[in-house]
Amino acid sequence: MTDPHSVLGMHTAPGGNVIVRVFDPMAESVKVFGENSRTTAILKKIHPDGLFAAEFPVRKFFRYEVEKQFPNGTSFRARDPYSFLPAVGEMDVYLFNSGEHHKVYEMMGAHCITVDGTRGVRFTVWAPNADRVSVVGNFNCWDGRREPMRLLGNSGVWELFLPGIQPGEVYKYEIRAKNGDVFTKLDPYAWRTEMRPSNAGIVADPEPFAWTDSAWLENRAKNNIQKSPMNIYEVHLGSWQGPGTTPMTGEDDFNNYRQLADALGKYVVDMGYTHVELLPICEHPLDQSWGYQVSGFYAPTARFGTPEDFAYFINHMHELGIGVILDWVPAHFPKDAFSLGRFDGTALYEHADPRQGEQKDWGTYIFNFGRNEVKGFLLGSALYWLDRFHVDGLRVDAVASMLYLDYSREAGQWIPNKYGGNENLEAVAFLKRLNELAHELHPGIAMIAEESTSWPGVSKPTYLGGLGFTFKWNMGWMHDTLEYMELDPIYRSYNHGKLTFSLLYAFSENFILPLSHDEVVHGKRSLLNKMPGDYQQKFANLRALYAYMTMHPGKKLLFMGGEFAQWIEWNEKAPLDWFLLDYPQHKAMQTMVRALNKFYKATPSLWNNDFSPDGFQWLDGGDYRQSIVSFIRWDDAHENPVVIILNLTPVVRDNYVTGVPLPGEWEEVFNTDRSEYGGTNLLNSCIMHTQDGLYHGQSQHITLRLPWLGAVILKPKKS
Repeated sequence: MTDPHSVLGMHTAPGGNVIVRVFDPMAESVKVFGENSRTTAILKKIHPDGLFAAEFPVRKFFRYEVEKQFPNGTSFRARDPYSFLPAVGEMDVYLFNSGEHHKVYEMMGAHCITVDGTRGVRFTVWAPNADRVSVVGNFNCWDGRREPMRLLGNSGVWELFLPGIQPGEVYKYEIRAKNGDVFTKLDPYAWRTEMRPSNAGIVADPEPFAWTDSAWLENRAKNNIQKSPMNIYEVHLGSWQGPGTTPMTGEDDFNNYRQLADALGKYVVDMGYTHVELLPICEHPLDQSWGYQVSGFYAPTARFGTPEDFAYFINHMHELGIGVILDWVPAHFPKDAFSLGRFDGTALYEHADPRQGEQKDWGTYIFNFGRNEVKGFLLGSALYWLDRFHVDGLRVDAVASMLYLDYSREAGQWIPNKYGGNENLEAVAFLKRLNELAHELHPGIAMIAEESTSWPGVSKPTYLGGLGFTFKWNMGWMHDTLEYMELDPIYRSYNHGKLTFSLLYAFSENFILPLSHDEVVHGKRSLLNKMPGDYQQKFANLRALYAYMTMHPGKKLLFMGGEFAQWIEWNEKAPLDWFLLDYPQHKAMQTMVRALNKFYKATPSLWNNDFSPDGFQWLDGGDYRQSIVSFIRWDDAHENPVVIILNLTPVVRDNYVTGVPLPGEWEEVFNTDRSEYGGTNLLNSCIMHTQDGLYHGQSQHITLRLPWLGAVILKPKKS
């Protein structure tokens, strides 16, 4: 049944009178209440399956309500759903089918609206190959016979307006496929969902959140984020459990978004971060996926509260001056039967051929980026978070798996593109369109690619042939640097290039330097445990690593727990080991990271010229024998130089000579070996005066002491 409205509701009978038909297999009797006695009548049951009808002695259609009596003595009265014209416009349908409906989230799904003076919910879903689609929920005892939807032409869109349905109602779609199979599906466009393991949609509250972040949004649009400080604290909300939160007592025990906003906001402000990046908060069925296998692309996970609670989280962060970035996963989706896979009995959101439609390593389906409606679904999801929740950026996960048709596939397991290549041309076009729309509609936001290959121009504008991202994660820097830092210092001199190689390509993209969650799980060990040496040396190495990351060109990202040197790997089922702050070295590490973050934010040379070679200058990148590197960071006016010298052996270097770019007095402004940071307090407390003489390509030099396994940062002393 694709058009129940052609049979049910009010129609003209063969003799010209008005006839009303109502179908409800659970109703014992049905009565129509019209405008007067001539339009009020008890309907006759004309078919044992539950079809009721009555002819009225009038020839003009009239407004009416239907009252149904049920065998248990209850009744329900409302306007007839089949008395309404479609509540979706033709232009909406056209834009949907073209993949260019930029507010598709307001068209599709379940929305509280008023039609012809009647309040109710309009349900809209795309299932072009279904024989029947019905709305089911507690309101109709989950009986798919009772509220069948109508198909709007050949659009594949099914629609039904149900009067009387309220926010908070739980619902799904029951679909009958061409082969006769009947199953239920979660609404792909649901704004709110049940807490797992339940998986139905919930009609969302239509009242908009009372935002108070207009000043933040105005400033965001004016500022150039590429020339602004960006120091990101990456967070998994379920296991952060930091100061001010309630300890978990079971696997279903989570803090609310509002409580997390207050506690996390206070913490990141104190620590000096500029942004938080949340591991995916889109609804997902499996905790162990960390949110990267999404079932609800428009719904904040119910683990932490309602959409209104999540809006509070964003708004509160903005009030504190903290930006919020969401991890967003358009590359693939899980195979759970209730979700997107084989949505109408066919491969709808995915390719039918597993060589294109399945990511076997992850056990997931791959989106069909060439299908307009699928492209529009994903574009709409991205724009939804930017529009409805004011988020400040999206970090797009697994971009490499989207770009390459042969990603993680052997020969014969993939299909070349029309030119015979391995590039996924449809995914490339999707990513370009995604970034164009995001930047056009929401100026000042950040679109970030987690892309692990050397695909050219990921963070170049689309008009220059790039993909259009604002930033790209520098996975090469992360892997090379961690491999170097894991080495015993005695072997570092033989691997010096691992530390310096990233500067050969540092300006080929707009990079973010990530020390992310991926590096502290699955047997990779925590950052602290990666470091070589004894207890003290591990901490010293980690302090030096953080200083190197802060001074290296590029924006910064650190996963939660790294700031106080978590000993064990991250476990999504347990909170971070905050008790470690009772131990002096861990507390000192947190103190140093806080000071380093605030030094970074207060030093424009470290962030307003990140993506130009003019912002970086080697002093000495080749001292492999001593495992020392030194370089200068410049601001965009090529003034205010900041010098860093890293000593990555456990040997103190007294009377170390380094060139500096300006004559006069220099001072040490940061030293990772300070005692309050857990070091041995080998400092350069006195002002250093330059001496003439060529050194490291500079016309003058100074002499200082380098602490073991440490970093020293210098600036010209201001008069």
